[in-house]
Amino acid sequence: MALPDLNLLIALNILLEEGSVTAAARRMHLSASAMSRTLGRIREAVGDPILVRAGRTLLPTPRALALQAQVRHLVDEAVQLFSCGEQFDLGRLERCFTLRSNNVLVGDMATRLLEIMSVEAPSCTLRFVPEVDYDDEALRRNQIDLFVGALPGLEPEVQTEPLFATRFVGLARRDHPLFAGEISAARFARFPQISVSRRGRARGPIDTELERLGLRREVRLVTPSFHGSIFCLLDSELLLPIPEHALWRLSRLGLGLRQFEIPLVLPEFNVIQAWHPRFSNDMAHCWLRQTVKRVCLELCRTSVPLE
Repeated sequence: MALPDLNLLIALNILLEEGSVTAAARRMHLSASAMSRTLGRIREAVGDPILVRAGRTLLPTPRALALQAQVRHLVDEAVQLFSCGEQFDLGRLERCFTLRSNNVLVGDMATRLLEIMSVEAPSCTLRFVPEVDYDDEALRRNQIDLFVGALPGLEPEVQTEPLFATRFVGLARRDHPLFAGEISAARFARFPQISVSRRGRARGPIDTELERLGLRREVRLVTPSFHGSIFCLLDSELLLPIPEHALWRLSRLGLGLRQFEIPLVLPEFNVIQAWHPRFSNDMAHCWLRQTVKRVCLELCRTSVPLE
């Protein structure tokens, strides 16, 4: 009896993760035509189409979905087996690290991460993907290496580490009439405001606290991005409640904006990094987590308020 080609397991795992022959070919350093031939061999070996075309995309068959977890486990076990005791050389590592993060964190964090990588891991690259409003099990499905942000709904097995605590502050143009007197809750609520929400929500903890004081604010603009909202402040009387860490190094842009304390009792919230336990002992991934934590601590220490 002929032994099966176990290399097909690796190809099958990548095809199921990517859902694309082209993307799988890129990861395996093959041409698209060679990857298509490999998919053909997989179909013959498994006795199932595995991926079928639906318009411009490929969808997994029920058989493929039933096999996916088992195939991933077998590949992970094989990688651990053959890498056991292997000398880890970060300087020669070739790897693309995929991070999911709120756009508030990407700019400063990516710049500093790249500076460190250019010295310590010069053959590695970074890829950032945006947050989503639903749990797509991206960590479990190996679609991202690391999540960085406020604690979302995550798979139960996911491991987390706190990075820093942050809070909401206010932002307005430097000559805004708000600064002409003491910033009370009533004066804060008097001016039109921006609500930032990927889900398009205009209300949140600020409104709850204002209502407790018998006050109500007018949310004139709802946007999905803090960074985009900042530019709406320059020629308006709008106020923008914004996480304090979003203002890291913003003073360098010289936008004429000023930070202020929101005169309400608002709780701090934690920013964490999260990863799937399959990577807990992976040396490259350990380096990534340590570096992300190092960068966040540096940014927390060096940030200054906009005055």
